[in-house]
Amino acid sequence: MTRLTPQDGPAVVTGAGSGLGRALSVELARQGFTVIGTGRRPEALAETAAQAGPSFHPLTLDVSDPKAVRAAFAGIETTHGPVALLINNAADYPRRDILEESAESFLDTIAINLGGVVACTHAALAQMCETGRGRILNVATFADLSPLPASSAYSVSKGAARIFTRALIADIADRFPGIVIGDWMPGMLQTPMGAPDGLAPEDSAKWGVELALRCDPALTGAVFEQDTEVLPPRGLRGKLKDLLLLRRRRPRRLS
Repeated sequence: MTRLTPQDGPAVVTGAGSGLGRALSVELARQGFTVIGTGRRPEALAETAAQAGPSFHPLTLDVSDPKAVRAAFAGIETTHGPVALLINNAADYPRRDILEESAESFLDTIAINLGGVVACTHAALAQMCETGRGRILNVATFADLSPLPASSAYSVSKGAARIFTRALIADIADRFPGIVIGDWMPGMLQTPMGAPDGLAPEDSAKWGVELALRCDPALTGAVFEQDTEVLPPRGLRGKLKDLLLLRRRRPRRLS
């Protein structure tokens, strides 16, 4: 199995100032990676740095600003070398009913949850396409399929980000098979965006990092929830073919 190692280059984790982003950063640093963690709050990034150690480099950045993202990634390449791993984790969940939203507040959420993924991915690809290798893992949810109340902007933006993953693969997978791209859903977590009885981010992060470090082209397009692959739906013809061939589809597991 092809895996990324610290020698392949630095890892970038967006939204690294708290919750899952902090846990992912700490776990990557524990495994020896140079980690550049981005966030909008310097004090929160400093707390992550205190937990992750000297291989974590805080970078104050608003991922919804494409110019700032381009400049930041250029600086990362100059200082640490081409990015080998990007985990698009930064997201905003404002919990506003649609009648409490304005067009501006709705689009502000889109700019972070979708625009940030696009901007960071585009900047990382500029470096990965030069080396011919890399890993992009987008932290996703099922919010687009089952939106909760007061989550219209979040659900639309996260659903669009899942479509972006598929569109990205359609554009570059054939030309750059060494750049592995996919979605990962960590499940409900004990974070401000999650639930009090959710999974500890530190536990979920172990699965996320394990998946992120697997740089096997066979994983391009795969969607995982926690530690298990979510198999794509099969039509009636496909189901009948599986039945006739006595073929049982088995999801891949990280453990």
